[in-house]
Amino acid sequence: MAAAATRFYWGVPYAACAAQPCPAPHAVFVPACCTRLAPGPGALIAAGGRPDAGDVRPGRGGGYRRGLRYYAAGGVGGRHGLRIIQPARRLRRDPHRHAAARDFAVSARGAARHAGRHRRDRFDQSFDYVSGIARQNNFGGLWDNFAMRGFTGHENTGAGYLVNGFAANRGYTAPMDAATIERVEVLKGPTSSLYGTSEPGGTFNVVTRQPQFRPAQRYGFELGTRDGYRVTADVTGPLGENVAGRLIAVADHQGSTRDYINSQRYLVAPSFTWTLGNDTVLQYAAEFQRYTTPMDRGVVAVNGQLGRIPRSRFLGEPGDGDMRLDSQSHQLSVEHQFNPNWKGRLGLSYRGGALTGHSSEATSLAADGRTLWRQRRYRDFQSDDVSLQASVTGKFSTGPVGHELLMGVDAYRFGNTMAILRKNPSAAAPYAIDIYEPAYGQPAPPMPWNMDTYERQRNLGAYLQDQLSLGERWRVLAGVRFDAVDQSLDNHLRGTRTTQHQNAVSPRVGVSYLASQNVSLFANASQSFRPNAGADAAGQPFDPERGRAVEAGIKFDSEDRRTGATLAIFEIRKRNVLAADPSDPSFYIAAGEARSRGLELDVAGQLGTHWRVSGSFALTDAEITQDTRLAAGTPLSNVPRTSGSLLAVYEDAAPVGQRYGVGAGLRYVGRRPGDVQDSFSLPAYVLVDLHGYWQYSRNVRVSLNVGNLFDKTYYASSYSSLWIAPGAGRSVRLGVQLSY
Repeated sequence: MAAAATRFYWGVPYAACAAQPCPAPHAVFVPACCTRLAPGPGALIAAGGRPDAGDVRPGRGGGYRRGLRYYAAGGVGGRHGLRIIQPARRLRRDPHRHAAARDFAVSARGAARHAGRHRRDRFDQSFDYVSGIARQNNFGGLWDNFAMRGFTGHENTGAGYLVNGFAANRGYTAPMDAATIERVEVLKGPTSSLYGTSEPGGTFNVVTRQPQFRPAQRYGFELGTRDGYRVTADVTGPLGENVAGRLIAVADHQGSTRDYINSQRYLVAPSFTWTLGNDTVLQYAAEFQRYTTPMDRGVVAVNGQLGRIPRSRFLGEPGDGDMRLDSQSHQLSVEHQFNPNWKGRLGLSYRGGALTGHSSEATSLAADGRTLWRQRRYRDFQSDDVSLQASVTGKFSTGPVGHELLMGVDAYRFGNTMAILRKNPSAAAPYAIDIYEPAYGQPAPPMPWNMDTYERQRNLGAYLQDQLSLGERWRVLAGVRFDAVDQSLDNHLRGTRTTQHQNAVSPRVGVSYLASQNVSLFANASQSFRPNAGADAAGQPFDPERGRAVEAGIKFDSEDRRTGATLAIFEIRKRNVLAADPSDPSFYIAAGEARSRGLELDVAGQLGTHWRVSGSFALTDAEITQDTRLAAGTPLSNVPRTSGSLLAVYEDAAPVGQRYGVGAGLRYVGRRPGDVQDSFSLPAYVLVDLHGYWQYSRNVRVSLNVGNLFDKTYYASSYSSLWIAPGAGRSVRLGVQLSY
């Protein structure tokens, strides 16, 4: 490559080259001879692949970028030319989305990025400052679960979300660790015409960290209250001319406000990127994780009252030991750029999980208000999920109308084995504990078989979506998805098999109007479909959930695009929503029809030179509208009518070192029904968090985070009056990060 700077330009043909033909503008590799390009905006790359600082800026995790278009690895030149690698956010983003967020006819926005700069060990911490998201029953602390706009995912498998566009909630997966997360996309509104099995209130797409062609290493060390510690390692770089790799590892041990409760996590996540020629990129990512913690159903409400026993009181048996959750995932994808306007993607995913362990769980509180009867269980759950996706996206015009077309097919095969041994208490053998003066170490009762089932789901889906640009201001979105699902349930104890076949067509339509460069209005409507995994107390499979949703709102972006806001109103109706069975809380029922309507506001951005601010507010009215067991008007459990948050961070140059930042966050959650019958309530609460960091040098960063500053006693979620999860007490974390 010549010593003079060379300008690379997207969208303009390269000059002819006598030695070899130059590639198309969308190519990911540029031969050395292609040094003459048409003038225009683009990355100004000097000899050796180093950028001019005034024209490009460093890319996160290595390399350099211009906007969101390219990474350029340094030190490549001569006969090999300049290697241009598209960034991970382009290659591994949600494959269903390809239009500018401002043009979407839905309230889709990313989780607040500035919140992500502070301590986040778990996936669910990404949503503390996003409107309309409420924590739900987390299966004794074993996985993430939350409701978006009033509706949650399956009680047995946690909230529905995606990882790099693949469904990640079918089966048994430990709470997701933040070390592998690049960003989280919060896709509110009706998206089911594309995702098929997501909630009509919206879903999340986790984009994981991807390999970079510029070598980089990052190591983190953290100490916290209650003997907590955390060690992370993140190493990436080239493994050859066309291959880059990344390896992320985590060892995490955390104590708890709760007696006898701690958790351990070990995670390894390798990933690789291959550039196959000028237009094709192949990526592979894996994750292996082990998560152990005791099953903790929390505390009880005595005669509907909370606070009668300390939040730290453990009502299980320490001798039961840990539940163990092993999970692994593999994702393989190939993306090919046919030309600047059309590209295709093929993806394959496998997720496997296993949950095993003993537990002692509350079943009833005696009339004396202190004797708690318990049942003992042993669980052995196994799941396997294989998914295949193929999609094509493209841009074209028909006269004055512009089109952004997305079409594709997907399929999955899901297998779920559930084996449970259970001993219910009786007057002769109550297996009881005194909630005020607990005495642990009771002889464990023998457990007979309670459940032994194998469920299989097979799904084939096809979708088509077109976003039409009608002039400069109008955008119309029209899409449809078709699903065919076969579901079978083998009950080995009863020797029976039940099957069902379901077809569903889920249309979606939306319109947006660009009132100005800063303001857009939108409205949309859609239908949704989601199979319900598992079986009821009679061993029968559940009917699938079906939903309808409408939404309207307004989006605002400042002139410099540093501040944005979204205001939306919505109404969602769903049939066959799973809820706790009032006759036996160990099982579930499909609770007829439910409705949620409300208003949400999210604001985030940069104010001036030093301040970053995020705020949210949600008003949600979610209730049962029709059911054979629950009264119409019964509110949905764990969903607050009002909630909100505010986060402010001040950053500036440091008198010693390079830079510092200090901030505070405020989170409010209103009163919530504690169970499906609304027999008791979880009180409202306000939490205050503090965040701070000091960038001592390019290589050293120190952070300090304080959660629940005033050590507020609160209750994060519940399943019934016997299973109530207290929130975490005050925590202090001091961390050091070394980057090279």
